[in-house]
Amino acid sequence: MNLTSLVSIAALLAASTAQADSVSDFYHGKTVNVLIGVAVGGEYDLHARVVSRYLGKYIPGNPSVVPQNMTGAGGLKMANYLYEVAPRDGTNIGMIANTFPAMQAAGVKGVMFDANQFQWIGSICPTVETMTVWKTTGVKSIEDARNKEVIAGATGRGAITYMFPAMLNEFAGTKFKIVTGYPGGNDVNLAMERGEVGARNNTWSSWKVTKPNWLANKDITVIVQAGPKASDLPGVPSIEDVIPDADNRKIVELLVSGTLLGRPLATTPGVPAERVKALREAFDAVMKDLDFLKEVGAANIEVDPVRGVVMQEVVKKVLATPKHLAEKARDLIE
Repeated sequence: MNLTSLVSIAALLAASTAQADSVSDFYHGKTVNVLIGVAVGGEYDLHARVVSRYLGKYIPGNPSVVPQNMTGAGGLKMANYLYEVAPRDGTNIGMIANTFPAMQAAGVKGVMFDANQFQWIGSICPTVETMTVWKTTGVKSIEDARNKEVIAGATGRGAITYMFPAMLNEFAGTKFKIVTGYPGGNDVNLAMERGEVGARNNTWSSWKVTKPNWLANKDITVIVQAGPKASDLPGVPSIEDVIPDADNRKIVELLVSGTLLGRPLATTPGVPAERVKALREAFDAVMKDLDFLKEVGAANIEVDPVRGVVMQEVVKKVLATPKHLAEKARDLIE
């Protein structure tokens, strides 16, 4: 190796060290806010809070990391705040609803952000979305849901809890009557127990974490799933299996694209590249932290991390959906 090469390597190492020192100096003594757009207790909230407990350990400068709920419009209030108002310096992270890129692609009103401009950080795992019915409904299959009206509880029209049963009604011929206005998933669960609603969308992982007793007691039945097929739901059809039309299946692919993002964390646009890199590396380190793995293991949270750079590409692909397909999806989202 010649002298010029050695000098170049030394310069690169010096620059890298200077960047690391700069990031550490910036975060030292600061607070990083992890904003959660939904109510306490659901899967989004659980994932945000467990990551928050460990993230500061791995961000250079070891800032305090504080989760806080900012509810409204199914999480849109928080996402719009993160994009339009929050300081663009890496001190604010949002737990973004994974349906939001699809909502933007479809041109849904109320979306005031460009998901391509968010700096995506990571997600604990992809999700498997399910449609689930309560034991007293008498519905045990998608065919039963085509022949009997069941009330489905949802948070808001922009949320997956609304979108999923609406999609099944439109493309699979089910008869869910969708009632919106519940603040969060826990509220829908309580409504199921009270007999106010008989069905809801939820992720399979969330059911296993939040309601293992319901599964053990067979209080609920999963009648369809979407996303990466769950190995422990062997008899449950995928949504593609219950939708005969090929064009409709393409629209469904857009609507369930959020399964690839899981419960995604992102920071604001405009954050310096070295801080984005530090936040992504800190998230990746949390995913390997032994105490973190012990905690999520005890809570039955599966860990199969989706890295920020991968999420950035998923969002880019979703937003490149052909306009005519995205427009057909809009009525199911709004």
